[in-house]
Amino acid sequence: MTAQAVRKEENVAAPPFYQPQGNECELFAAAFRRRLPVLLKGPTGCGKTRFVAHMAARLGLSLDTIACHDDLTAADLTGRYLIKNNETVWTDGPLTRAVRRGGICYLDEVVEARKDVTVVLHPLTDDRRILPLDRTGETLHAPDDFMLVISYNPGYQSVLKTLKPSTRQRFVALSFDYPKPDAEAAIVARESGVELETARTLVRLAGRLRELKGQDLEEGASTRLLVACANLLVAGVKRDEAIAAALIEPLSDDPDVKAGLLDLVQVTIG
Repeated sequence: MTAQAVRKEENVAAPPFYQPQGNECELFAAAFRRRLPVLLKGPTGCGKTRFVAHMAARLGLSLDTIACHDDLTAADLTGRYLIKNNETVWTDGPLTRAVRRGGICYLDEVVEARKDVTVVLHPLTDDRRILPLDRTGETLHAPDDFMLVISYNPGYQSVLKTLKPSTRQRFVALSFDYPKPDAEAAIVARESGVELETARTLVRLAGRLRELKGQDLEEGASTRLLVACANLLVAGVKRDEAIAAALIEPLSDDPDVKAGLLDLVQVTIG
């Protein structure tokens, strides 16, 4: 696992900005109080990771974020023996450290990891709340302030990359989607500093692009991409260039599809 794959964030004075779309904050807090694991479902770039960081700060918890990928194994999470100073020393992985210390351990896009990863999570997701370490013979009991959170995008999966019902039913699940237009425009304006009317225009364009999901596009334009586009505009990049760089190129590599998207831009916002 690369160093970039795991990010530890300590408590901050103020939670990072997150605009609630419903009662997800209250549900997450209730799940933490009752020691329940949480599954976040939603499209790419809709705010799942920001939400977890926001809630960790609100609850006063440390946060370990693990970006799951094809090469992530159970040993990457739990730990392994390493050679240090000519000695073989056990080194905890990020999941083990979080279980020992407490706080939130967040596995982002968990379906991207190997299948053995979800298996190692199972004992932590029922009333046992334990992490067996076969290599060391330990059985760790999660403290009351430990919380396991995973996320995935159910709209972007193959048959081989999905969560089994036996795994999904171990979690309290919260569904996320892109915010409603007015709320999304306010978020884009706040995060980038762009004028609200410009943010509304970008959100309107995103709505049209999202209608193409499942047709010409695998994914629609995310709120994250809208913020990126707005940041380019604030930096002085011309509108058409900013849209092409932030809202067209990331969505497709197909020249015909990109040409069609640019036509849609002209029809939508002129």
